[in-house]
Amino acid sequence: MQIAERHNFILQELERRGAVSVAALSEAMGVTAVTVRKDLKVLEEKGALLRSHGGASRPTTYVNDRPIGEKMQVRVREKQQIAAAAVELLQPEEAIIIGSGTTVRAFAKAIPQQLPLTVLTSAMNVTLSLIEHPKVEIVQLGGVVRKSSRSVVGHYSETMLADFACSKLFLSVDGVSPDFGLTTSNMMEAHLNAQMIKAVPQVVLLADSSKFGKKGFGRIGSLQEVHTIITDQRLADSYRQQIDEMGIKLILTSG
Repeated sequence: MQIAERHNFILQELERRGAVSVAALSEAMGVTAVTVRKDLKVLEEKGALLRSHGGASRPTTYVNDRPIGEKMQVRVREKQQIAAAAVELLQPEEAIIIGSGTTVRAFAKAIPQQLPLTVLTSAMNVTLSLIEHPKVEIVQLGGVVRKSSRSVVGHYSETMLADFACSKLFLSVDGVSPDFGLTTSNMMEAHLNAQMIKAVPQVVLLADSSKFGKKGFGRIGSLQEVHTIITDQRLADSYRQQIDEMGIKLILTSG
């Protein structure tokens, strides 16, 4: 089978079954599992399916909570490019908030070691990414630990926010909708993120293009509360136009 034929076959099987496995597709099409995984990756980037461990399922506008280890394997290059662009917005001696998620973790890892900053964060993996930075002072929020995201949520973390003045929030989300707003899969994390937005004068959203048009269970707030969006070149023209009409600065990464 040629590439186009394989893609059509995969989409037909998805329509018929709702989900497919790499092993079954490999046998049915007479190709290797490596080839199938490459096909699934291409189709996921086009928004035609959602990859999972060992297979794929139909795309959905609703986002379920997934382990961070699984999220870290998705759109790695895009997240690194978004992170590099976000670093350009940092100023020496600035105090910032960094939320939780794999994209902001990539951002934390991209921060230069010699850049003096104060970082307030709910994410333990962000803290660990910055722990060896000699000029970064870290304030770790406390609270209930969400193991799936390796971050904290709840009353204690929200109360701590009131004691600090930060200039920017670098936020990652599970879903972005011009109508419904910013969402994440966990309602407690959504509430904490909403409090973070209220605590700063500037909100920078780090979200690859696959997050647009998706919805998580917990609503964080409206898209109008965001000042800058950093995403990749695959963002649909319709979203670009809506973002422009809202007066939000849009930064598209190259590559």
